[in-house]
Amino acid sequence: MNAIRTAMIVLACCAASLTLAQGLPQDPPELTGPTPQPMEPIPAAPLERYVTDDVRQMRAYPEQPPIIPHSIEGYQLSVNANRCLSCHKRENSLGTGAPMISITHFMTREGQMLADVSPRRYFCTQCHVPQADTEALVKNTFTDMADMGTETAGDQ
Repeated sequence: MNAIRTAMIVLACCAASLTLAQGLPQDPPELTGPTPQPMEPIPAAPLERYVTDDVRQMRAYPEQPPIIPHSIEGYQLSVNANRCLSCHKRENSLGTGAPMISITHFMTREGQMLADVSPRRYFCTQCHVPQADTEALVKNTFTDMADMGTETAGDQ
C-alpha cells in the first residue's frame, strides 16, 4: 500500500513539474539584425534619418507624448540647462510660435501646481522623441477610430 502511495506521489510531482516547465517564459526572438558567432564583429546599421519638416504629427493613441517634429541635435538637456524650454515654456511660447508645454508638466504627483516645470518632467526626451523615417520594429495593425467609419459629435 505504501509503495502505491509513493508511486502516486512521484507521478503527481512529475506531472506538476512538466506543467510548470511548459508555463515558464521562453527567450524572446530577436527583433532585428544578424545572429553572429560570439565575438564576431558586426557592421553597424546606418543611423536613422530624422524628419525635420516641423509638421506636427497626429498622435497614434490618446495619451501618446507628442513627437518632436524638428532636429534636436546639439540641444543641451542636463540638470543645469534645458534648451527645449527656451521655446516651449509658457513665457516663451508666444514669441517663438512653439506649442506651450502641457500644464501637466507644472504639477506634482499629487496634482499640486508649481510655478516652474516639475523636476519629474524636466528631461523632455524621456517621453518625447524626434520623428525618424524608419521601419517599424514590430508589425502594427492599429486603426484610428476616425478611420473606422464612426461619426464624431456634431457631424449630423
